[in-house]
Formats: sequence, structure tokens, C-alpha cells
Amino acid sequence: MSVPVPGTPSLLRAINDRAALEALLDRGPLTRPQISDLTGISKPTASQLLARLEAAGLVVRDGIREGLPGRTAELYRINGSAAHVAGADVTPARIRVSVADLAGTVVGEHTLPTPERARVNVVARMAAALDGATAAAGRGRAGLCRVVIGIQGAVDPATGRLGYASHIPGWHIPDLVATLSDGLGVRVAIENDVNLAALAERARGQAAGDGDFVLLWVADGVGMAVVLNGTLHRGATGGAGEIGYMPTVGAPLMRDVRRTHTGGVHSLTGGAAVLRLMREHGFRGRDAATALRRAAADVGAAWSAGTGSGTGSGTASGTRAAADAGARAERALTELATRLGVTLATVVAVLDPALVVLTGDVLLAGGEPLRARVEQHLHSLTIPRPRVRLSTVQGNPVLAGALQQALLETREEIFSSTVP
Repeated sequence: MSVPVPGTPSLLRAINDRAALEALLDRGPLTRPQISDLTGISKPTASQLLARLEAAGLVVRDGIREGLPGRTAELYRINGSAAHVAGADVTPARIRVSVADLAGTVVGEHTLPTPERARVNVVARMAAALDGATAAAGRGRAGLCRVVIGIQGAVDPATGRLGYASHIPGWHIPDLVATLSDGLGVRVAIENDVNLAALAERARGQAAGDGDFVLLWVADGVGMAVVLNGTLHRGATGGAGEIGYMPTVGAPLMRDVRRTHTGGVHSLTGGAAVLRLMREHGFRGRDAATALRRAAADVGAAWSAGTGSGTGSGTASGTRAAADAGARAERALTELATRLGVTLATVVAVLDPALVVLTGDVLLAGGEPLRARVEQHLHSLTIPRPRVRLSTVQGNPVLAGALQQALLETREEIFSSTVP
């Protein structure tokens, strides 16, 4: 039988410091009595704690709170300038970087176009992108604690090479992470872009509080993130969720799939396939998202015309036209929802997630009309019936997830070292 080890004073101080810092992150500026109430420590202990954290540069005073009974109380907040991190979203066309302070406030952004040539010096391009973002933040690259890079591929932990990314030149070099870290002079982590979108969804989106969910991303390509027991599942080679390469009903069986945007699922649900499907039903657009958005709008317009809930005085011919367009849109969305439902049914049968999140330019363009039909078709094919929801993360979810991961790791390091 093990004997409990009593907490040392330094350990207890570290625990209290961590609790106070987490409360300040969650709640914003707080007074000493509020920190005492939220953490369960005495007011004298809270005073000592705040003095210690202020001396360490982790908290700063933020004015006073007036209008409450008793004495006015000083406010304290996290000192954002105590540390900075960067997140990057890498695609074949550009590198987009955001810099955030320790409090999570984005303080600088930069987008660097990627030249279309076979040979790209990846360290030089990332350095230029980071320099642009840190300059916008009024800082230098040397002041960054870490950088998390989201990319349309995955690093194999056994080889250190990037896989599933034949469409991104220059990144296929040995020891990619170590090469970038050494060349940039800052700690670097590389994560699949869809995995980062899932982290953002779990932090502040539909998946908040869900430990088992999958996130389906459809844009030009198709990808999935898998979260099990609250942890990203990456697989042995980093390729968990690369379902675009998966065979599926209705698609020709493809063997020796190597190139990006090949495979059965991609051939039916990738951006090019969705655009073809929408055009077959008469919905045009420069890309899949535009065409699908028009189809989804026509479904809504047909419903409004049929129920008389639209505004204005429609004519009989106008009502018929809306009904015809709505019927075409219904067929288009039903076909796409069927394809997506079949793909998701395979995943649900294996993983049994509580939630499926739909995201990416294409799926978000389909909106609620597509979501409802995907859920209907999925539930008709499986015994488990997970919730199907549209992503609610605003802005660039890959960047949001990259910053989230960089901040979590940096805060863990800093918040765990407040007491010598």
C-alpha cells in the first residue's frame, strides 16, 4: 500500500499559482477577493500569490473596480506580453501566420504567397512569413516561444518526413521539424490542418465538452479529424483521418493511390466532384462552394414559396419557377448528402462518435439544408445516431487551432514554473 506524499509548500504555491492564472484566463480581470473565492484560498494567501506573479511578470494591475460595497479593489489580469506564440496555415498558394500573446489576443498577422515552382526553400519562406507577422506585432521572431504549423498533410513520426502532401512542394525533406526549428531559431511543431480545426472546434465550437467526435472537412480535398477520449488520434504514420483515399460505394476502385486528391471518397465528395454534381443539376459557380450555396438557397426559396412565408407578392409563374429550382436543388443536395452519409456511416460503424462536425468551405456553403439531409441519410444507415452539426468556429479554423495548441503548450510550461 502506497503512502500519500504530503504536499510541500513550494508544490502548494505552484498549484495555487496555476489555479489563479487559469481563473484570470477564463474570467478576465479579477480582484484579490474574487481570486480568493474562485480558487478557495484565503485572502492573505491570494495577496501573496498576486505579488509573486506580479514580480514574475505574469500578471499586471488593471485599474480598480468601483461601485461595489466596501473598499475599492484593484484588478489584476494576465500580462499578455509575458510570452508570444505563432500559428501558421500552409497551403500550396500561401502561408498565413498569426501571432498571439499569452492571453490569446492576436497581435499580428501576415500572408505570404507561395511561388509556383518545384523547389522552395521552406525555411526561408517560413522565416519571411513569421517575420512579417512579428513585425506587424511590433516584435521580432526571436521573441516567439513556439510556432505550430498547420499543413495539408501529416508528419510520419517514424521518419520525420511529411506525407499525404504531394501537392505542396519544398516540404518533403528529412527531419522536417528539426530543420525548421534549427533554421528559424524557435521551437516548431507541425500538425495536420484538419486536426487543428478539430482542436479549435473543441475549444470554442460545437465540440466543446465532447470527448469523442469526428470532424469532416470538405474543400478542394476531403479530410477528417478523429478525437477519442479527448485526444487527437493521429495513427501510426500520422495519417488517421485521410479518408479521401478510402474506397467507397459508387466510386471506381483505385489502387496504388499516392497523389493528393485521389481515392474513392475524394472522387465523389471532393471539391471538383461537388462542382460537377451541382453543374449536372444546373447550378453554376466558379467553385464548388459557390454552386452549392446557390442550390441550398433555392431549397430555402422553394420552401418559402410553397408555404407562403416569403415576402412580396409572388405570381403563379414565379411560384412554379421557384418550385422547379427547388426540385433541382433538392435532387442535387440529396445526392451529395447520400454520398456523404455513406462515407460517414463507415466511420460511425468503426468509431461510434457522439458528434460529427461538418466544416470546410464546401460543407459550410451547403449550410443547414445540407446538414439536415446528411444527418437524415447517416442515421438511416447506422445503428448509432451521432449528432451532426455545422462548425461554429469563426475565421480561419486552422489558424485558430494552431494558436490554441501553441498557447496550451506555452502556458503549461510557464504556469508550471512560477515557483523556483
